[in-house]
Amino acid sequence: MKVTIENKKGLNKDIKVFVDKKTIETHMNEKYEEVQKQIVLKGFRPGKAPKELLKRQFGKSIYGEVLDKVLKETTTKAIQENKIKPVGQPKIDLKSHGEDKDLEYVISVTEFPEIDLKSIESIKLDQYNVKIDQKETESRIKEIAKSQKNFVTKKDNDKSVVEDLVVFDYTATINGKSFTGGEGKNTQIVLGKDLFIKGFDKELIGVKKNDVKTFEVFLPENYPQKEFSNKKAKFECKILEVKKSEDVKIDDNFAKNLGAKDLNDLKILISKQMNDEYKNSLELFSKNQILKQLETFKVQEIPENLIEQEVNILSQGMNEEQIKKNKKDLELKAKKRIKVGLVLNAFGEKNNVHVHENEIQAEIQKQLKMMPGQEKIVMDYYEKNPSASESLRGTIYEDKIIDLIKSKAKITKKEVSKQEAEKILKAAHDHSHEVKKDEKIASTDKSVKSKNIKTTNKKRIKTKKVSKK
Repeated sequence: MKVTIENKKGLNKDIKVFVDKKTIETHMNEKYEEVQKQIVLKGFRPGKAPKELLKRQFGKSIYGEVLDKVLKETTTKAIQENKIKPVGQPKIDLKSHGEDKDLEYVISVTEFPEIDLKSIESIKLDQYNVKIDQKETESRIKEIAKSQKNFVTKKDNDKSVVEDLVVFDYTATINGKSFTGGEGKNTQIVLGKDLFIKGFDKELIGVKKNDVKTFEVFLPENYPQKEFSNKKAKFECKILEVKKSEDVKIDDNFAKNLGAKDLNDLKILISKQMNDEYKNSLELFSKNQILKQLETFKVQEIPENLIEQEVNILSQGMNEEQIKKNKKDLELKAKKRIKVGLVLNAFGEKNNVHVHENEIQAEIQKQLKMMPGQEKIVMDYYEKNPSASESLRGTIYEDKIIDLIKSKAKITKKEVSKQEAEKILKAAHDHSHEVKKDEKIASTDKSVKSKNIKTTNKKRIKTKKVSKK
């Protein structure tokens, strides 16, 4: 094999590859021997079919398989020996080929650009610690207590009002006939929410224990039995109990019901929970600070094929006229995003950052815990969609690189109040919203994410496989 590199300047390179016909012939003979052992032809014993007969019958298919194999092997070798790192999929242009000919072809490839990673050391980062005021913790606890209503039985003669809990048995008929779902025992509704049947709550306002209330309402359109939807039903309700809500007393027992040791322990837990909520949001803000600074890094040249791919993603949902009008802006945004991806990828490779299978599985397990009752759905999704696992790998890879950059960045630690944290996050959100509004872009997925750049795929020649009987 002879290899010649052309277009040595710039990222685009043409690699001329020459494989003499003797090498091709050797591969062909090996394939014929393999096929001869496996194929049975009428009139010949197994493994004894003449080569010339095989050549006439299967020559084109065998040559196609040999050509495919030689192209893959020589392309990989030519790229690796010349230390070329392709961005995207190399293209192969066959110049000369045939069963009794030398093989000549050209690999057109775009290389990864040189990236100056020294600037990593100059990255600046704000790291926030949110100080939660005791009053804010107490306010959150009061909200929790308010959401956990404590209902106590009213006196027998006390009538129900809005927000009371009414417990009742009922029977219902349509045109004097019973129907599916027309009977219930110990049914409970909180008056005023109108969650049972529209208009039902107001009929039970003013009732008391042991009352029997008869009234008519229309069954909802989405009633489980379609034949009864929108029908007028007559309900007879026997009131078993009327309860009023009382404020939950915030004390040690309340705290214990929430899993804390006592009220003081609950305050500590709630304070930590609130701090973690803001911490996670502010960490995302810090990550965006890093990505914004990576956009300013020096990159030798942005590969044109990546720009084209990224513009296609950014322009999803746009018509041809909009794409043409916004072409310059789209290309500028594409270059920024590609640059960030290239820098992250280069930094990850330099520091031997890898994602292991156990890390992917750990992330999937984390998702399972966040979706109780839907574990099987989540597992089936990842098992049936390999691309989902690869996307997860890319996300984990990026996060590991970001964490490594954080460890090398110049960090300014800041302690802020809850209100200050909210202002920071609101400003970041508003800025992000304005950017999206200006871009008028439907898709926001990053195409140049580390490890999502295909660097090893080769163009394959489609050929007919030899039938083995």
